[in-house]
Amino acid sequence: MSPTVLELQNAIRTAVGRFEREVSASFTKEELVAIANEVGYTIDEGSRPSTTAMRAGIRSKTGLSESQEAASGGSFIKDELHAIADELGVQVE
Repeated sequence: MSPTVLELQNAIRTAVGRFEREVSASFTKEELVAIANEVGYTIDEGSRPSTTAMRAGIRSKTGLSESQEAASGGSFIKDELHAIADELGVQVE
C-alpha cells in the first residue's frame, strides 16, 4: 500500500532532523529551510525567503522543475513528496 501524505511528510521531517506531526500540515518555514539545506538549495543567512520561494527552490534542486523561476511555489503534492523523499534517501513504506 502506498504511503500517505502524512507518512511522507513525517519521513522527510525526520530525515532533516525535525519532529513528526500527528496531523497532516504543510511544512513550516523552519522545516523548509532544513529540507532546502539537505537538497542543496542555499539560503542566505541574512534573510529568509518566503515559503513560496523555498518550495520553488526545493523543486528546482530535486529535479521537479527545470529552474526555480519555472517552479511552482504552492504546497507539495504527493508525487513531489515522493521525489523529495527519494532525494533525501528516505524509504517510506
